[in-house]
Amino acid sequence: MRLPVDQIARHSRGLLTLFLAVPLAACGMLGGGSSSEAPVTVASLPGNGPQADYPVLVGEPYEIAGQSYRPNDTMNYDEVGYTVVDGGAVGITGSHHTLPVPSYVEVTSLNTGRTILVRLERRGPMASNHLLALSPAALAQLDATAETPVRVRRVNPPEEQRTLLRAGHSAPLRMDTPMSLVTVLRRRLAAPPVAPEASAEVAVAIPVPEPTVAPPVAVASADPAPLPPLVEAGAGPRPAAEPEAAPPPAAAPVLQAGFVVQAAAFSTEDRANRAATALGGVVTRAGNLYRVRTGPFANRAAAEASLANVRAAGYSDARILSDG
Repeated sequence: MRLPVDQIARHSRGLLTLFLAVPLAACGMLGGGSSSEAPVTVASLPGNGPQADYPVLVGEPYEIAGQSYRPNDTMNYDEVGYTVVDGGAVGITGSHHTLPVPSYVEVTSLNTGRTILVRLERRGPMASNHLLALSPAALAQLDATAETPVRVRRVNPPEEQRTLLRAGHSAPLRMDTPMSLVTVLRRRLAAPPVAPEASAEVAVAIPVPEPTVAPPVAVASADPAPLPPLVEAGAGPRPAAEPEAAPPPAAAPVLQAGFVVQAAAFSTEDRANRAATALGGVVTRAGNLYRVRTGPFANRAAAEASLANVRAAGYSDARILSDG
């Protein structure tokens, strides 16, 4: 029996649909896998869209340990300094003194060049003048710890990466910063701002090794000891004065009075004066830099004691300079 043409067409379309559906269903079974093993996808996360980063808060000026901060929406922000741990924070997040909240920054370890993307969600750190506070998860991704020197650069990442950070996940690692650039950036670092007078601004101070130069006052102080016998020489026989003039060897302790401790060098006189006040030191100018020193000390032991105090105040690059 012959079937009508329209019935043949319907049967053909049905068979074709069946043949196509079977392989497609098999592909779906093979490609789905276990949902627990599937990677996080942006489409599966809530809060997509730029509107999820609003409102953006800037805030009023404030002060921490004598350092004033004026929050500002700076687009080309790029600074170096040191990190602290924001222990109660979650996700790949951070706290910053002046950048808007929320905003996004690249954080580069100046020890390794490793660079990550961080969402700034809080103002701070409120207990110190460090440049940045990072959540434990962000520090782990950066492979860093507290007091790690870092570069913080404001960026405008793609919406997919913003969505991951908003949901508490990490964005893909950024390209490592070349170590040649890391070396240049490290030259802008100063000691960590442990002392109350130190601040995030101190990160731009450039400590420069100073040549060991004997101050004129140390040389002049060697003269008073031999002078009294010479002035009074007319009152007695001159030969008796000659042995008195022999103690140039005893001048060694006087030269040791020239021991000083150099704490740091600053690019502005104001910051140098604050550091000197905190350390009980003095400020001397050398070219475009202002050096903060303590002393002079009568012997090296006294200088070593002062050096320990200066380093405990956060000036880890402090050193002793000798006039001898």
